Amino acid sequence: MAGDFYKRVYAIVPQIPRGKVATYGQIAALIGSPRAARMVGWAMHAIDNNGLDQMPWQRVINREGRISTTCETHDCHEQAKLLRKDGVRVTQKDGNYFVDLDQYLWKP
Repeated sequence: MAGDFYKRVYAIVPQIPRGKVATYGQIAALIGSPRAARMVGWAMHAIDNNGLDQMPWQRVINREGRISTTCETHDCHEQAKLLRKDGVRVTQKDGNYFVDLDQYLWKP
């Protein structure tokens, strides 16, 4: 079950264009599982284990526009750096990184 879910997530994430972001919940809704935002996070965390090193994981953030990864391998600083490289403006406040969803949210 989780394998099929992950495959659907991995089919959507590469469609997020450079310079845009999507939320975990948005991805979940796009694959027909609107209440599975947390599972999208787990799918993003499992990318390395699935040999998907070219997946643009950095483009998926939380619904507040905050970078919320807690992964030690791909931490919030790395995600912010990759988003900036993608052309997304990332701001920092109180030790957290944020993206303006009004400006950068992908609207497929």
